[in-house]
Amino acid sequence: MIQAPRFPMLKSLASGPGALAGLAACLLLFAALPAAAAAPATCPVGSYRLADGEVIDVGPSRDDSLRWRSFDGETGRLTPSPGGWLHTKGWTDRPDPRPVSFGPCPSGAVTIGEQSGRRIPLLTQETSFVSHETRLVGRLILPPGKGRVPIVVLLQGSETDSARQFDALQRLLPAVGVGAFVYDKRGTGDSEGKYTQDFQLLADDAVAALAEARRLAGPRAGRTGFQGPSQGGWVAPIAAGRSDAAFVIVSFGLAVSVIDEDQEAIAFEMGLKGYPPEVIARGLEIGRAAETLFETGFTEGFEAFDAVRARYRNEPWYKDVRGNFTHFILPMSADEIRKAAPSFRFGTPWRYDPMPTLERLKTPQLWVLGGMDLDAPSGETSRRLKGLIVRGRPITLAVYPTAEHGMTEFEIGPGGERVSTRFSAGYFRLMRDFARGDALTGTYGDARLTGAARRPRR
Repeated sequence: MIQAPRFPMLKSLASGPGALAGLAACLLLFAALPAAAAAPATCPVGSYRLADGEVIDVGPSRDDSLRWRSFDGETGRLTPSPGGWLHTKGWTDRPDPRPVSFGPCPSGAVTIGEQSGRRIPLLTQETSFVSHETRLVGRLILPPGKGRVPIVVLLQGSETDSARQFDALQRLLPAVGVGAFVYDKRGTGDSEGKYTQDFQLLADDAVAALAEARRLAGPRAGRTGFQGPSQGGWVAPIAAGRSDAAFVIVSFGLAVSVIDEDQEAIAFEMGLKGYPPEVIARGLEIGRAAETLFETGFTEGFEAFDAVRARYRNEPWYKDVRGNFTHFILPMSADEIRKAAPSFRFGTPWRYDPMPTLERLKTPQLWVLGGMDLDAPSGETSRRLKGLIVRGRPITLAVYPTAEHGMTEFEIGPGGERVSTRFSAGYFRLMRDFARGDALTGTYGDARLTGAARRPRR
């Protein structure tokens, strides 16, 4: 299994009759998420400035641990133990030799290795707001001070847990001078409503969140816009077109449909494994049959799906047909799929084409993509965005050539799986600078930048 950086428990995913129930919770990037374990003590949670000026954030992980992230992208896992915090590098199991400790809660002190630091006194306001008669719960976090600051409204991917609990950007961005508004999308965390993947409805919720962020910030609200990760990359441009957002940031999102995403994911991974075009074409045939089942709500296409599986099941390449969601049902019998299907109703717009929205949108956009993203391959999306840039659309494209989904670098584990080691250098700084309206004239790690904000202002 691929270990996705935003979902560090992904290796626990099981195939079989229960797989569709897990899948149902997580379309776009279809990473099945186990229920979040009880978070560790909340006292260490916060952003800190170390003695050398580096900013780090400490937040809860989706297991019984904490995770720290530096503004430059380094990260580690912290697990409580009787002797202190066990510290491992990235999402690996390798020990990080630097000891980590926290002072008494009121002190706001942290030590990582030889570097000590203090918690940054961010300003936090809890709130709730209404969208389509549904109460949503949010939080505004601003940097210290009274001056105007840009504010990023943080959307979510396809996850089903609380963004207010797990989204580290809500603290990391304010720690470097950019406000953040985070909210639990409908049907998740403390927000009301039913979980959905209806992009149009989620976009309306985002517009309401933008208005609430500005209301709470009052005179401190400067440039305000959206950041849409993963599935949120479809939602954020729609929301921008319905509001006066000053900017849009799409992180590891797509400018193709959900169905096209699955096709591209099959072809990309099989190509990386060295299969020739004629074999990849057969893998795509399997994908199309699976996609028909999903698109029809598992009401049509069972005979064709069974036939194509029977035709290719014994081929040596069959095990490497994955895609973004096809692989979830490949091991399941038709009866097992039918049994699980009634629980699968999230309003996913399988054929939604984002290009008309992007072609009309006048809001400046930053798209940050990973060149080695298996879940949301960036090839066709990059090609389409470059075409829009040539036609004068206000888009900046940044591609990190070796980054996975979630904008992390990775190594290959002993079983051939990807294991994330850190966030791409410059990724967080790139988002901060774009939110501030800066011309992106410097370097941001190994990102390859194309487009409007890359050019210095005149």
